[in-house]
Amino acid sequence: MTNNNTVSNRLINEKSPYLRQHAYNPVDWYPWGDEAFEKAKAEDKPVFLSIGYSTCHWCHVMEHESFEDSEVAAALNEGFVCVKVDKEERPDIDSIYMKVCQGLTGSGGWPLTIIMSPEAVPFYAATYLPKHDRYGIRGILSILEAVEFTWKNSKEALLETGHRILAALKKETLSQGTYVGQLQDEFADVLKQAAEAFIPMFDKKNGGFGGRPKFPSPQNLMLLLRYYDLTGDERFLHVAEKTLIQMYRGGIFDHIGGGFSRYSTDERWLAPHFEKMLYDNALLAICYAEAFALTKKELYKNICSSILEYLISEMSSSEGGFYSAQDADSEGEEGKYYVFSIREIHDLLGDDAVYFCAQYGISNEGNFEGKNILNLLDNDSFEALFDDERAERCRQKLLEYRRGRMKLHKDEKQLASWNAMAVAAFAKAGRLLEKNEYTERAKEGAAFIEKHLVTEDGGMHVRVMDKETAGIGHLDDYAFYGWALAELYDVTVDDAYLDKAVAIFKEIKNRFADGSKGFFLTDKDGEKLISRPKEIYDGAVPSGNSAAAFFFARLAKQTRLPEAEEAAKKQIEFICGATRGFPETCPFAMLGLMTIYSSKSYLCENGACSI
Repeated sequence: MTNNNTVSNRLINEKSPYLRQHAYNPVDWYPWGDEAFEKAKAEDKPVFLSIGYSTCHWCHVMEHESFEDSEVAAALNEGFVCVKVDKEERPDIDSIYMKVCQGLTGSGGWPLTIIMSPEAVPFYAATYLPKHDRYGIRGILSILEAVEFTWKNSKEALLETGHRILAALKKETLSQGTYVGQLQDEFADVLKQAAEAFIPMFDKKNGGFGGRPKFPSPQNLMLLLRYYDLTGDERFLHVAEKTLIQMYRGGIFDHIGGGFSRYSTDERWLAPHFEKMLYDNALLAICYAEAFALTKKELYKNICSSILEYLISEMSSSEGGFYSAQDADSEGEEGKYYVFSIREIHDLLGDDAVYFCAQYGISNEGNFEGKNILNLLDNDSFEALFDDERAERCRQKLLEYRRGRMKLHKDEKQLASWNAMAVAAFAKAGRLLEKNEYTERAKEGAAFIEKHLVTEDGGMHVRVMDKETAGIGHLDDYAFYGWALAELYDVTVDDAYLDKAVAIFKEIKNRFADGSKGFFLTDKDGEKLISRPKEIYDGAVPSGNSAAAFFFARLAKQTRLPEAEEAAKKQIEFICGATRGFPETCPFAMLGLMTIYSSKSYLCENGACSI
C-alpha cells in the first residue's frame, strides 16, 4: 500500500539532503530536537529514531518499502513519535546509538533503527528492517506492534532494559584506560605489532583484508606504507602495493570518470557499492601519492591525479568547498549510471569497440546483472592504459555519453571534517606530485573552511548547506582541520598555516579534553545527550582521538612546542591503553606514534615530512 504523498512533513524545512528526502513521507517525521521529545512525553509514546545519510542505498530501500507505505506510516504515527537524523550532521547522536545497536545485536550499519523512551533512553535497536517478516528478519510492522503493546502493558520492562543499556554506555567511557608501559622505549614493539596484524588478514590473491564485502581502509594502507618507509621491510610495501593496484584494476574504481566507490561487494574488487564518498577519495588520494613518493611508479601518480581531478570536476563547490557524496542509485536502480551494455559500447565506439572491450573486460553476458562494470582485473597490460591515446579517446566518448544519463543525486552539504581531509589530500599531492595546481586547490579549500566553518571565537561548525552554517563542531572537525593545516604548511612553509594549526590544537584541549583520558567527541558547550561519546577506534574514517594523536605529533615536529609533544605522547599513551593491546585498530594514531618517537626524521630541510 504505497502512498504517493503530496503533503510535506516537518522535514521540508531542513537543510540536510537526507532529511529532505523524507519530507514527503506519510510518516509524521520530526527533526531531532525538543519538540519531538516534549510531544513524546506529553502523549506517553516511545520515540522511533531512524538514522542514515542521503547516499545510503539501504536507507533508500527502507524508505521505499516502509516510510513511503501508508500502512507502516499509520502504525508509526499512531503509536510513536518519529525522529529522523542525518548521521553526517550529527555524528554524536549516531555514535551513541550505533554503540547501542552493536552491543544489542553484534553488528551495525545504516539505516540505524532505534526505539527509545521520551527521555531518549534506547531499549530496541536494529539496522535495515523489511516491511514484513522475511528471511528470518522481523519486519517493521510486527516490531512496532510488539513494542506498542509492551509499552502500554509492561512499560517498566522496556525502561529497565533502557537503563541497563545506559549504564553500560557510561561504564564503557569510564573504563577506557591509559598505557602502563614506557612508549619511549617500547614504541618499536607497538608499531611492529600494529603493522604485523595486517599480514595474516591480507588477501594474497586479490589484495585487501578479509573477504566480502571489502573496504579500501586507506588509513591501514597509510600505516603499512609508512612502516615500510621506517623499517625497509618489503613485506609491508608488498601488501600495500598489491591492494592499491588491485583496487584500481577492479570496478570499485571508476575507469571513466575517476574516483573510488565506497566498497566492493565481492573479494575481487569487481562489483562496488556504487556510492562515492568524499572521505574515501581524499584518503585514497593520499595513499597513492605516498606510494608514488616511495616507489616512483608513475601508475600511482596517475591514479592519485585521477582521484583529485574527479573531486575537482564533480565534488567542488563554486565557493571552494567540497560536497559530501554521490549516490549509488539512479532511476531506482543501483549502479545504472555506471554500467554499459556491449551494444552501447559498439554504438558509441565503432571500430574501437572490440579493442576497448578486450581492455576493460566487457562481454555479451556482462558481469553485473547483464551489464558491464568496466575493470582491468584480467588485463595484464593495465599499467600502459593511462598513456594509451586510443583508450583515452574511448574513455572520453563514454564519459560524455554517461553525462547525458539521469544525473546522480549529489549530497551537497559541505562537512568541516571531510573538507579538511580533501584539503590535506590536495596539499599532500601538491607536494609529492609537484603539482602546484593541487596546492592552490588546497589553499582554496582551507580558505573556504576558514570563512564558513571557523567561528569568530576560534570554534568550528559542522557543515554548510545552501549557504547556511549549522552545528557545533565535533572533535573530528578540529583534528582533521589541524592536520590539513599541517599539510599545507609542509608544502607552502607559510607560518600563517602553522599559527592556525596551533590555535586549533589549543581549542581541542579546551573544548574536548577528558583529563588524562583522551577527548570526547562533543564540545563541552554542545548538546547534552544521554552520554558523552568518546570515539577511539578507526572505522570508515579515522576517529577523532586517533586523528588528534597524528595531528599533535605532526605539530610537535613542526613547531618544537613542548606542550604539543607532551599532548601527543599523552594522547598516544591513552589510545594504546584504550585499545588493550590491539594498536592496529587505530592506525592513524600509529602514524602519530611513528612521527613522535621514531629516530628517523620525518622532516626535510624545509620542514616537510618525507611522505
